[in-house]
Amino acid sequence: MSSFDTKIAVLLRDDLASWQRLNVTAFLVSGIAHVTPELMGEPYHDADDTEYLPMFGQPVLVFSGTADVLTAAHTRALSRGLRFSIFTDELFHTGNDDDNRAAVRAVPGEKLTLAGLAVHGPKNAVDKILKGASLHN
Repeated sequence: MSSFDTKIAVLLRDDLASWQRLNVTAFLVSGIAHVTPELMGEPYHDADDTEYLPMFGQPVLVFSGTADVLTAAHTRALSRGLRFSIFTDELFHTGNDDDNRAAVRAVPGEKLTLAGLAVHGPKNAVDKILKGASLHN
């Protein structure tokens, strides 16, 4: 197994329904892929030479925690200057990207009701950001 100097992590609020956890995770990692294309591997091919889209070249770890753990992680990520994606409860009620951005824009950062966040960065920094969270089971 390869060792990576960085970590990709998703932190989900522990009271989300199963469909919400999956939805939030998918949206959050798309932000990581967009700003760090170097994390993307090569396309996949099957034995028939059908090409499939590339995926991250390193694991994505999914964690869960309380609303307080998410708020603390948000604060720590900001203080470390890492870029990260967020998903708020309001986004469960919008239907498009413009409305999503408007819903986040309407709330001050310290009052966001976070459903999840995803971050990529040096292992040590990401581990500190995730303090209090546990691996999702």
